[in-house]
Amino acid sequence: MQNIVLLEDVYKIYTMGEVNVMALNGVTLTIKKGEFVAIMGASGSGKSTMMNILGCLDTPSRGKFFLEDVEVSRFSKNELAEIRNTKLGFVFQNFNLLSRTTVLENVELPLIYSKKASKKDIERIYQIMRILGLEGLEKHYPNQLSGGQQQRVAIVRAIINNPTLLLADEPTGNLDSATSAEVMKVFQDLNHDMGITIVLVTHETDIARYTRRVVVLKDGKVLSDTPSQSSATPAVQTPREIAS
Repeated sequence: MQNIVLLEDVYKIYTMGEVNVMALNGVTLTIKKGEFVAIMGASGSGKSTMMNILGCLDTPSRGKFFLEDVEVSRFSKNELAEIRNTKLGFVFQNFNLLSRTTVLENVELPLIYSKKASKKDIERIYQIMRILGLEGLEKHYPNQLSGGQQQRVAIVRAIINNPTLLLADEPTGNLDSATSAEVMKVFQDLNHDMGITIVLVTHETDIARYTRRVVVLKDGKVLSDTPSQSSATPAVQTPREIAS
């Protein structure tokens, strides 16, 4: 199976005044196409730094990062920006929706940036929104939606460009338990039905159980890398037919 992510002996060192801080300390990690991986660890373990590198928002101090067998760790800022626009999707804890922009306009943003908002793309937006329970909300504004609805809008926006890798940073951090279960079921369906490769950062064991594999970091190193120990069954079911 194809490698989507390959980190080879990656170090990340930040200089703070006269002190060097080792955020990642020789991390080697492979993520295959179609995996759903949770990255866990205490504060300061290196999980946010790893997410920044995987998201092409930062580069290693040493070591190599390959995305689909292409070494991107030495790319220029412009090249990394292109990778973010074409290969990656992002979902954040705070949703990051534009408050004065409708749901449909929020979802269209990646297509506008990539200059490919075709009629077929718009039809696909409506199809995915219907599948994720957002039908009829296209003209609403974010403040008219619940937290779970806002996060599902953010997920639609993140996948509309068919990303190679979907990165989710504490995506349920601002949601209650029931809504968190709904959102994690959406991620499960995207992984299972669309085959999207997902890396999710979380500090919650209950959330990590929705994934298929859990990588735990400590002091910038991989402490453990194991299959998920539990298969969660949320009360809310979403349709199994996902738009392609």
